[in-house]
Amino acid sequence: MGFTYVKVNLSNPARMEKKREVELLVDTGAILTAVPRKILEELQITPVGRRTLRVRGQIVEREIGATLINYAQAYAGITVVFAERNDTPVLGATALEALGYQVDPVTKQLKPTELLMI
Repeated sequence: MGFTYVKVNLSNPARMEKKREVELLVDTGAILTAVPRKILEELQITPVGRRTLRVRGQIVEREIGATLINYAQAYAGITVVFAERNDTPVLGATALEALGYQVDPVTKQLKPTELLMI
């Protein structure tokens, strides 16, 4: 089984001119999206809290913030983790769902999914 990487655009919701393309590993087992702290600081994303997370078997605390994400024609506001130097930058399940995409298990590419409003 291979890995799926995607390029997405991230921007500061309060300063839309602050934007950056980043490549992330798609990880459907991760709830949140993790982006290197340096990139989030360049976008002037401000931490709004902290979350306890499991990273490679260890329990760690990381700051979180909010960003706007764009993939293809889809946009969504997401919670983002300020990843530290040894953390893997990942696109998590909540961002995938918010964007309306899923990983095709055969092609390993992202494909649109039906959005349900119940």
